[in-house]
Amino acid sequence: MKALPPTVVVLTWPAAILAASIASAQIPDTVAAPNEAVVATVHAEGAQIYDCKADAGGKLVWQFREPIATLLIDGKTVGRHFAGPSWELADGSAVTGKIAGRAAGATPKDIPLLKLEAASHRGSGQLTGVTTIQRLNTKGGVVEGACDSAGAFLSVPYSADYTFLKKGS
Repeated sequence: MKALPPTVVVLTWPAAILAASIASAQIPDTVAAPNEAVVATVHAEGAQIYDCKADAGGKLVWQFREPIATLLIDGKTVGRHFAGPSWELADGSAVTGKIAGRAAGATPKDIPLLKLEAASHRGSGQLTGVTTIQRLNTKGGVVEGACDSAGAFLSVPYSADYTFLKKGS
């Protein structure tokens, strides 16, 4: 195999730095996880479930109940996302998170981007030792319209990418 001349390496290095800068610039500071290593990134397809309940003033409003989603890598199911919020992979590992930061979605119809701190773990596998979860690239999931009947449920389709990170040792 023929080695590339050093000038090619020098010319491509700034491009790699620029690409990394652009990628990190797209994640708002409130959900960024600097100095943490990516363990896994999965795509979620599912629904945000809302419950029709009275607010503090007695008016019926849609209130978030839980997420229900399938976790995918390259189009193959690798796990699930459910109330907690929790993520469980087919290898038996699971993590539950607690919201630590948020940023607006790309449009008003998109649920917010989130940064979650791992609150608990279960099982052993890829999610073992995860310290932070990011919800990125959200599409949909925001409820629209009136809530007319207490106790009614509404399922709003959404998708997002979840990145699982671990703090350096």
